[in-house]
Amino acid sequence: MARTLVAAVAALVALMPARAGEWALALHGGAGVIERGRFAPGEEEAIRQALGRALERGRAILASGGTAVDAVEAVVVALEAAPQFNAGVGAALTSAGTTELDAAIMDGATRRAAAVTGVMTTESPVRLARKLMETGPHVFLAGAAADAFARAHGLPQVENGHFITPARRRMLEEIQKGGASAAFDLTLRFGTVGAVARDQAGNLAAATSTGGLTGKAPGRIGDSPIIGAGTVAENGACAVSATGSGEIFIRARAAGQICDRIRFGGQSAEAAANAVIADIGSLGGDGGVIVVDANGEVVFAMNAPGMYRAAVTSRSAPVVHIYADE
Repeated sequence: MARTLVAAVAALVALMPARAGEWALALHGGAGVIERGRFAPGEEEAIRQALGRALERGRAILASGGTAVDAVEAVVVALEAAPQFNAGVGAALTSAGTTELDAAIMDGATRRAAAVTGVMTTESPVRLARKLMETGPHVFLAGAAADAFARAHGLPQVENGHFITPARRRMLEEIQKGGASAAFDLTLRFGTVGAVARDQAGNLAAATSTGGLTGKAPGRIGDSPIIGAGTVAENGACAVSATGSGEIFIRARAAGQICDRIRFGGQSAEAAANAVIADIGSLGGDGGVIVVDANGEVVFAMNAPGMYRAAVTSRSAPVVHIYADE
């Protein structure tokens, strides 16, 4: 498929090294073909408000001394409940007309992590991932086993239809009308959600949640729940959450590669993120990443026309952006 890729773009927050007691938070709601003039009346404002509400959830936790893990979980829970994004309510539909949800979370202080995929009845996949991380012994659960684990630990359950919105059903119908060549939703707006944070103790965390791609084959797994591909956090290096062409982010080991470039290659967060996004582009993919490093520097990098994103730190006011040139 021919692609027009825009240059990788990075936005920086908190450029000076963080001091004790300082914190940083960034989130995303997906990246892709997000262009001015393509929104229905009121849609853009609703997206900005949803991003702002989720950012405030995490900001309140970090500002009061809470942990990075608590902050990223709270942000992603809020985004999962917002129908504007492709996670939880409003998730993309499989070719069978159902939702299969994926999520992951990682604690940079301990490098404990957990991921779930193919979730169909658990209200909040990221809460399920957090519970798995806390109780173990496994790191990754799939499908019915993941939902059974959630039920066993008292996490709220819903019918699969709870996640399905009319807009997502229409999107699937449009994809299916296009035939096999349109069955993989690679050119539409991505809506995976994620958050990265540094707390006042200097610990990092990352979390990501997604419904995947519209029209995906049942059982398909993208990069979001794969530790080191779509999600990673490691104290002394960085925390990353990715969104975009999942198969290519897996092949590029995107999230882990960014942290490796910082930790072992001595690169800045900006340089590392832009290099990996360029690598994604060279493989024919697009999307974006959010990064926070050990010093509390926040970076957004993308090679798509837009990415729903927001950030706030103990030294900077909240920002909410949609387009690449903001």
